[in-house]
Amino acid sequence: MPEVNVEINGRKYRMACEEGQQKHLIGLAARFNAQVEGLKGAVGEIGDNRLTVMAGIAVVDELAEAERKIKELQTEVTVLTRAGQEVSAEIEALEERFAAKLDEAARKLESVASALDDTGLVP
Repeated sequence: MPEVNVEINGRKYRMACEEGQQKHLIGLAARFNAQVEGLKGAVGEIGDNRLTVMAGIAVVDELAEAERKIKELQTEVTVLTRAGQEVSAEIEALEERFAAKLDEAARKLESVASALDDTGLVP
């Protein structure tokens, strides 16, 4: 199992990961470190453990917000899908009615043409 070295709050940590996930893990650590550094800049020196916990909670808060937005978007997709299905059903019904009217008009025209043929007015 590959290992990578990451730095969080000025400290180096060796972490194992799955093959091919090294860059991803390094990127995640960099994002978490940025969170820690941002908090450190905002609240000052408050101790490594407390700072790490605060950064972890901030990251989980971002995750919770992202999950809420995803759920909101999933609901919106469901609503739009239903609306699309309803519109599709309406279009299908209109097409069927149009086809029926067109068929009725064709029958009437054929009837008129037949009647004209029977009267001998049309050569």
